[in-house]
Amino acid sequence: MNIGTRDFDLARQVYMMGILNVTPDSFSDGGKWNKMDAALHHVEEMIRQGMDILDIGGESTRPGGYTLLSDEEEIDRVVPVIEVVKARFDVPVSIDTYKGAVAEAAAVAGADLLNDIWGCAYEKRKLGQPETGSGVARVAVKYQLPVCLMHNRAEAVYTDYLKEVAADLSDSVSIALSAGVKKEQIILDPGIGFAKSYEQNLLLMKHLETVTELGYPVLLGTSRKSMIGLALDLPVTEREEGTIATTVLGVEKGCSIIRVHNVQANSRAAKMTKKILEAGM
Repeated sequence: MNIGTRDFDLARQVYMMGILNVTPDSFSDGGKWNKMDAALHHVEEMIRQGMDILDIGGESTRPGGYTLLSDEEEIDRVVPVIEVVKARFDVPVSIDTYKGAVAEAAAVAGADLLNDIWGCAYEKRKLGQPETGSGVARVAVKYQLPVCLMHNRAEAVYTDYLKEVAADLSDSVSIALSAGVKKEQIILDPGIGFAKSYEQNLLLMKHLETVTELGYPVLLGTSRKSMIGLALDLPVTEREEGTIATTVLGVEKGCSIIRVHNVQANSRAAKMTKKILEAGM
């Protein structure tokens, strides 16, 4: 898959996606990188640590409440950072948004990947509106950009949990394909921490094949999330070892992209896991 100027062998390799939240209220690092100089220094640091893709987000989606932004507010946060990052660094940039207008502004600014936490189904699953086509999917088609479709729904209510996660993701794929997105430009994300209880998050981690067996590359994003905090009874600042454990399991289960805050530690863990898995091949 081409993301920006790079060709990613998602069937065989594991890549690190570094997180840059340019928002004051992110659950993990809110306010740390919403100044341009600090953001650019952090990007440079993550590149040195082995980051392959930079994921920029302008609106927090943390559990327990966050501030909803207008399209214009979110664009004002992310576009200047995308433009400067693309001018200074040779790294593919992902935009973390579910809004079509923000996705388009980011694409014009140079974003290489659209990372949609609602899997191109925000209107359908969150707002309960008839499916009229996703703005993010239309932007992906217009600019020929790959798109990551994350599992999400309005409430963590399921009858047959794992089957419904797979069905929701398959529905997201159908929405994207119907809009004209090419199959080879689709990535899936199980959506750990979104519309799932603590126990459901653990169960999906245990059965990541629910997502990997759908036939698309999988991005795993567990970094510092509440599942880890609850499992280990630790605050967000002390969840690195737990994150690394999920990274190792994700690689073993066939995930292709790992989205993290601490690039260096998780990159090393992923590489070591791959070496073990490839022994004797």
